[in-house]
Amino acid sequence: MSLTRRTRGEDGFTLIELLVVVVILGILIAIAIPTYLNYRKSAADKTAQSDLRNAITTVESCAVDGTYPTAINSSGVITGCAGQRVQLSTNTSISYTSAGSPVTSFQITSTNSGGSKVYCYDSLDGGSVKEVSGSLTTATC
Repeated sequence: MSLTRRTRGEDGFTLIELLVVVVILGILIAIAIPTYLNYRKSAADKTAQSDLRNAITTVESCAVDGTYPTAINSSGVITGCAGQRVQLSTNTSISYTSAGSPVTSFQITSTNSGGSKVYCYDSLDGGSVKEVSGSLTTATC
């Protein structure tokens, strides 16, 4: 009996029905992927901002111990402050510039390669982290 029902036109989905489902899935994917990529970019930017704040805390703790560091390299090793190191997240880069002899002020900029923003902190500016234009090497506070 079930064999005769199949031969009467209930073979499954038609090609048109399958194409409609594929088109609907394509539209949903076309909407979802850019949104997802924007979330990832935003998360990378927040990571760079967070790493900058952590670097500021580390540098300020060096000042409590004596003086500001003279340099911080790209891997987070601090020159002029024994026992301290800046911990950076994956794909985050920072640039440290000191001023004075002995060092009395500094600027730190950070960015994450997965993001699109550059953040800057100037110790003479009152302690605010701000978004700046340019690249890591050309950005100024």
